[in-house]
Order: sequence, then structure tokens, then C-alpha cells
Amino acid sequence: MDLAFIPSPSRGVVELGPIPLRGYAFCIIIGVFVAVWLGNKRWIARGGRPGTVADISVWAVPFGLVGGRLYHVITDYQLYFSEGRDWVDAFKIWEGGLGIWGAIAFGAVGAWIGCRRRGIPLPAWADALAPGIAFAQAIGRWGNWFNQELYGKATDLPWALKITSAEDGRVPGTYHPTFLYESLWCIGVGFLVIWADRRFKLGHGRAFALYVASYCAGRGWIEYMRVDDAHHVLGLRLNVWTAIAVFVLAVVYFVLSAKTRPGREEIVEPVPAGEESADSPDGEGATPAKSADDADDGDAEGAKDAEKAKVEDKAKAEAEDKDKDGAGSAKKG
Repeated sequence: MDLAFIPSPSRGVVELGPIPLRGYAFCIIIGVFVAVWLGNKRWIARGGRPGTVADISVWAVPFGLVGGRLYHVITDYQLYFSEGRDWVDAFKIWEGGLGIWGAIAFGAVGAWIGCRRRGIPLPAWADALAPGIAFAQAIGRWGNWFNQELYGKATDLPWALKITSAEDGRVPGTYHPTFLYESLWCIGVGFLVIWADRRFKLGHGRAFALYVASYCAGRGWIEYMRVDDAHHVLGLRLNVWTAIAVFVLAVVYFVLSAKTRPGREEIVEPVPAGEESADSPDGEGATPAKSADDADDGDAEGAKDAEKAKVEDKAKAEAEDKDKDGAGSAKKG
């Protein structure tokens, strides 16, 4: 007899009046809003303009959803194209099935398009979004709880997940709640990125690289616990190999970026034309500050002028002394 367990919902649909909203889709939507909200706050703190994150997300989110679905359908094609399956189900994204690897890859393409249109660097935007994406994943994983999917091996631990559905080959029982493990891990990743970014002033995409590497480190062992059908390569699930490969790429990028482009971007978003003089008290453009080279040139010119003045003063003093000596000699004669 199980004394304690995490119950699964009896149905995966949340009723909002006459509008049925699937729990999976609801979690994805809430996660997107959290990512954009936090990303906007971080972008403004970096010197960006309000609304820029949301504008670029209009490109990134649809691309990410398409990419996530494509990765899932391609890597689990047997769920949609094998005998007895309906290929139309591949388009039913609300029923679950998004691959984070495809979502991030395609989302980055959409973000790149949005960033180019706004004239801002993609790495800086990604750094601002990084912890928000981790928190969005933490929320989105609860969509798997609504669908009673992606659980781990059988267990009788007090926090075991109780599966009651027998559809699609499920066996009712209590299992490791891998959705919960990944959700908690993503929360930790989000706070890790926030702390590291404040402590080390990460820039040029390194905050995003830290998020990717940290997520992959957790996804590897969590994926290994899952018991749902998946393709295997050399005895490991495909997603485990993907996590290892992406982890290595993220670490390499982090190290090389730190060496070639240390520090953080000073300007992440250019000021639109017409707003450059907004801070000038007389309504005209403020006098631009001198660069370090200009300042050095000014100091050199000042030193030359001072030396020239000293020479002229010395020559004048010597001339006056000669005049006095000449006058004294005339009086004696």
C-alpha cells in the first residue's frame, strides 16, 4: 500500500468558462509570459529599451514551437507514421510533444531575425533571456504531469508519481516523477545564471552558454531515468547523447568567448535617431565626450604650450638682465 505519492490529474483539460484549455498548452503559455517578463527586466537593466524583448519574442516563440515540434516528430516518428497511427496527430501540438533541442535551435533563428531588424546583438539578447527560459521550462514541464507522460522507473518513494491512465501502453503504478526533477533542476539553473551574471558580469552570450551547459548536465541524468520509448545509440537514449554534445559545445563557446571577448557589452541597443538629444537642457545635442585618444592629444598639446611659454619667459628675463647691465655701465662711464 502506498502511503504517499503525487496524484495525477484525472483529465488534462482546464475549463475556462466555455473555452477548454489543455493543461499542457496552459503551462507553455505561462512559461512564455514568465520568460518575456523577466527577460524584459534584465534587458532594461543592461541598458536596453522596454518592449524590445517582447518584439523579438514575436519572432522567436513561433520559430521555437515549430522547431520543438519538428524535433519531437522526427525523433519519435513511430508515434505518428507507423502502422495504425494517424499522421495528422503530428500537428496536434496541444496534446504534448516538444523537443527542447529543436525549440532552442529554431527559436534562436527567429531571435536572430528579430535582432537584425532592431539592430541589436543576438548574444546580448540571449543573455537577458537565459534565466527566463530556464524558468519557462520549469513551468512547461508540468504540462507533462497533466498528460501523465515522461515519468521514470517504478518506485515506492513518498514523492512517487501515480499513473492512472492505461492509454498508449502505460501501466498504472507509481514512478519517479522525472517531470518534477527536471522542473526543480531548471529552477536551480535559472537562479544559477542570475547569480553568475551579477557576480561575474557575463556578456557576449556567456550567460546563455552557462544556461545551456547547466541544463544539459541535469537533462543527461534525468533522461537516463525515463522509461518511455525512445531511440537508443550505443546503449544510451538519443537525448542523452544530444545533451552531452550540446554541453560540450556550450562549454567550448563559454571558454573561447571569455578569451576573445572578455567583459560585457557597454551598449546593447542603439538609441533611435531623434532621441539622442533628449537629455540636453537647451534642446540641442549634447557635446559628445572626448575619447581617450582625444584626451591624450589634448594633454600633449598642453604640455607643448607650457614648455614653449617657459622658454619665452626665460628669454625675456635674460633680455631684461642685459638691459639693466647696459644701463649700469653707462652711468659709471
